[in-house]
Amino acid sequence: MNTIDYTRLRADIGRWGAELGFQRIGVSGIDLDADEAHLLSWLDAGFHGEMDYMARHGEKRSRPAALQPGTLRVLSARMDYAPPDIGEAWNVLADGERAYVSRYALGRDYHKILRARLQKLADRIAERTGPFGHRVFTDSAPVLEKALARDAGLGWIGKHTLLLSRDAGSWFFLGEIYTDLPLPIDAPPSAHCGTCTRCIDVCPTQAIVAPYRLDARRCISYLTIELRGAIPEELRPLIGNRIFGCDDCQLVCPWNKFAQPTPEADFAPRHGLDGAGLAELFAWSESDFLERTSGMAIRRTGYEGWLRNIAVALGNAPGTPGVLAALRSRADDASMLVREHVAWALQRQSQRPTERLNDSDTDRRG
Repeated sequence: MNTIDYTRLRADIGRWGAELGFQRIGVSGIDLDADEAHLLSWLDAGFHGEMDYMARHGEKRSRPAALQPGTLRVLSARMDYAPPDIGEAWNVLADGERAYVSRYALGRDYHKILRARLQKLADRIAERTGPFGHRVFTDSAPVLEKALARDAGLGWIGKHTLLLSRDAGSWFFLGEIYTDLPLPIDAPPSAHCGTCTRCIDVCPTQAIVAPYRLDARRCISYLTIELRGAIPEELRPLIGNRIFGCDDCQLVCPWNKFAQPTPEADFAPRHGLDGAGLAELFAWSESDFLERTSGMAIRRTGYEGWLRNIAVALGNAPGTPGVLAALRSRADDASMLVREHVAWALQRQSQRPTERLNDSDTDRRG
């Protein structure tokens, strides 16, 4: 049996990863004790809201060998997704009649892309080593991916709780391969947020309650994607025109000036969703929604959640005839959830007939 040169294999993995479209591959160990304590504190505070799956798996989330027996190392992979005109996001946010969709969700669902590429990387490794213990993850199991990616040298966790890289900002996806191969471990980088608090200051709902501490119950991404019931009324005016996710903390981050546009055609915006009109999207039938979001992450919110979110955004929009007509068209919607949010939106419009701007339309780039 040939002896494996793991140092050489580690270098080859980086090269193979680049050939598969990953901008960076790092290797970490599996000690996440400090991150486990942070997770338990976060859960104890109830910051996960209705995301019961965050607490469901016990130690498996922070102990890789418990999730995949035999795991010695974790390969963390980065794939960039920033569209070429990321600055256009500010213009969409400033236009109350257009819909803002988080930039990560504009193209094909990244889960499928990353998983397929990571499996190809694992197959390439097996060609060199023979069969080896491994498992591929892309948000498909309880994995502390940001902590693992940090330990693998891909970046540091910023005050907004996202991973940051000095040469790529935060506009990227992460995926992992758990493996039993004793590969050399990369060194984690130092943190470089300094005294900057732009992400905390800009958050529309003040969900970043302290540096490195996010209350998901207030986060627009949670409210528009994960939450299945009614959006709390006090938070609805703060959502503005964001109908699926939120990017404000990334848009203001100084490190994102180093982010490079993605070369992946699959991540390009589909169906004009990078700036479509709210009234237009509100008119979609369920079959329209299912057809036009096929293969996209937007499907996660479901049709009812989609209409709920747009109703809130229309309530925050300028009170134009088109906006009011769109809301009235669904005042008797079959969904009680949708009807409730439409009624709220119509009431909000009636209370501010001369107001022409969203509550969140002020320039937040400061």
